[in-house]
Amino acid sequence: MSGATLTLTDFEGLREPIAALYGPKAVPAQESRYQHLLAGLEESFGPWEKAAVFSAPGRTEIGGNHTDHQHGRVLAASINLDAIAAVSLNGENVIRVQSEGYPPVVVELDSLDVRESERNTSAAIIRGIAAWFRRQGADLAGFSAYVMSSVLGGSGLSSSAAFEILFGKIMNDLFFGGRCSAIQLAQVGQYAENVYFGKPSGLLDQMGCSVGGMVTIDFQDNANPVVERVDFDFAATGYALCIIDSGADHADLTGEYAAVPGELKEICAHFGKSVLREVPEEEFLAALPVLRRKAGDRAVLRAMHIYDDNRHVAAQVEALRRGDFDAFLKLITASGLSSWRQLQNVVPAGYTHHQEVAVALSLCERSLGGRGACRVHGGGFAGTIQAFVPLDMLDTFKVEMERYLGDGACHVLTIRPVGGVRLA
Repeated sequence: MSGATLTLTDFEGLREPIAALYGPKAVPAQESRYQHLLAGLEESFGPWEKAAVFSAPGRTEIGGNHTDHQHGRVLAASINLDAIAAVSLNGENVIRVQSEGYPPVVVELDSLDVRESERNTSAAIIRGIAAWFRRQGADLAGFSAYVMSSVLGGSGLSSSAAFEILFGKIMNDLFFGGRCSAIQLAQVGQYAENVYFGKPSGLLDQMGCSVGGMVTIDFQDNANPVVERVDFDFAATGYALCIIDSGADHADLTGEYAAVPGELKEICAHFGKSVLREVPEEEFLAALPVLRRKAGDRAVLRAMHIYDDNRHVAAQVEALRRGDFDAFLKLITASGLSSWRQLQNVVPAGYTHHQEVAVALSLCERSLGGRGACRVHGGGFAGTIQAFVPLDMLDTFKVEMERYLGDGACHVLTIRPVGGVRLA
């Protein structure tokens, strides 16, 4: 989906791409949303004559929990929640961004080196993406952007990766002739997050947002991941995909997230390797007594999860391709149990009073009554869980989950067929 530049009098030019992207039923709400977006561009930066409009979706992780940073396999899908931007050139050598509900961001294009003062900020992401494109020879120019997002922050739906893909798509289309593929844009977003933002993330989030639809990704060669679309009519299964907010806060959990790759690195170091994908499972098992002494039992269990979940992903993809949704659901359950028991990313270490994700999973299992499937979603420890809910019990399920976890805790999602796009 690629559109021309939008003019002040040409909102009609957005109607067709909006319908194609969101579906006919969503058109009225999305038209209102995009009108608000364009009004925000004018209110924040003054009148504009021409603008370009972009969208980048959030993503849901379906299979492969924490496998990406070990160069493993994942199954992910882009979703109908997205970040959108209206962009106009400003004639300055500056990128100006106003994200709705946040302070303005200014990034000067005359210096795109890493700035320690910008670590963990959106300015760092934008500067890092701009730096990458400049090194590739892009003729960058100043622009102003008004941004809105429906991707739930802290939900494991990758609001930050959607933001990265959004700005990668903006710079790719406006200043680089659209030459970057969806995979390359994901790698650009990861580069900005790792080097400029200061977060050593894997590539799953960015890839799920950038490629679109349901995809399986093998990160064995992290520089050249193998991406395959999984063409499956999820809407015909009779199930809804739900994300449930556990109510847990990610604050003060940085150490928990860092401990997962940190402990796996200890396992790999015994073999002189950097990631678990490089360690044959039979060698890992043969060294188990030594590894337990050197790295500890939790590290060993976490490694077992990585091996198991790589197999889960392969089996999930195979089940979907042969149309066996019941087998797929059983594999979702197996993956979720592996995360809880072996990866141990449901309850933070030492927490007794606050175990929100565990409570949400237990409530979900009780509500489903043996049907469907549920699992921890994303990084874990806090945030959200994922559930596949039979449509005939969806209304009851949603009411029950929100009775216990709060109004608006259960979000019903659909899978979006495309990643980052320029609408007009």
